[in-house]
Amino acid sequence: MSLTKGWGMRYHITHVTTYAYAEAVSLCQNVAHLAPRPSHRQRAESPFLSITPDPAVMEDRVDFFGNPVCYFTVQEPHKELTVSVEHRVSVTPDPVPTHSPPWEAVRDRLPHDRDPVWLDAYQFVFDSRFIAADRKYADYAAGAFSPGRPIVDAALELMRRVHVDFVYDPRATTLATPVAEVFETRRGVCQDFAHFMLSCLRSLGLAARYVSGYLSTLPPPGKARVVGADATHAWVSLFCGDAGWVDLDPTNDTVPADRHVLLAWGRDYEDVSPLKGVILGGGHHSVKVAVDVRPDDDQPAHAGGAAGVRPSHTVS
Repeated sequence: MSLTKGWGMRYHITHVTTYAYAEAVSLCQNVAHLAPRPSHRQRAESPFLSITPDPAVMEDRVDFFGNPVCYFTVQEPHKELTVSVEHRVSVTPDPVPTHSPPWEAVRDRLPHDRDPVWLDAYQFVFDSRFIAADRKYADYAAGAFSPGRPIVDAALELMRRVHVDFVYDPRATTLATPVAEVFETRRGVCQDFAHFMLSCLRSLGLAARYVSGYLSTLPPPGKARVVGADATHAWVSLFCGDAGWVDLDPTNDTVPADRHVLLAWGRDYEDVSPLKGVILGGGHHSVKVAVDVRPDDDQPAHAGGAAGVRPSHTVS
């Protein structure tokens, strides 16, 4: 394992997305959330970004939520677009608060406190494209959020419930699958579980955000790492009042530590999709994504398969 003095783990990450089109694309405009977000628990070197064909316009900015974002436009006809990014990130664990206020105290304070920290958190109480508050989600969460219970304790139990009650099944859903259907079938992937848990928390009047990133995975005992077989990951961050923000990974029933690498956060997947855009032409197209997250001093074992993330690319 690669340890960085004072920082826990250091990772070397590669992320390659390739679009193949049946017909030529005359123009595409894209937004990429592919640079790790700086935070108190992680630091990143400037990523190396490669785009083929060469973009006519490329600009780095910071989006509304403070995430690094790259806007680029390809203006020459092309039947394939490849976006590759490579970066090194150091991550340190963030300890879970041992004490936190009752969850109702946080809920009741959010609409009224004008402190900048609370105001910033309050925007994550409301509905967004993929998430809408509903009584059924509040009822599901009520078993964990009993009256007067500390908010961190309640959130940890809700995370465990989602992990136990839902089955990871990449064939069960698409990006367009609504949370209500995920709740009914109890099947999906990390994006679905994060959206469902956010729906529960916001239905209780709490502030919670969607987090996009990477998860360092370990091969089975005695097996070599398969390069490119990792994927982007998603989890939840809950505002716990004076206890701060606490990250929760319902897919793995764990509090993210030094194996989770933060890319971006927003209201839901729509705000932080790793790569999305609008194209002219193209016809039918396919998408291949290969992600590799490995300790920085590890050496690639052998070439492997692609990971199935769901980048959004709209044809007009």
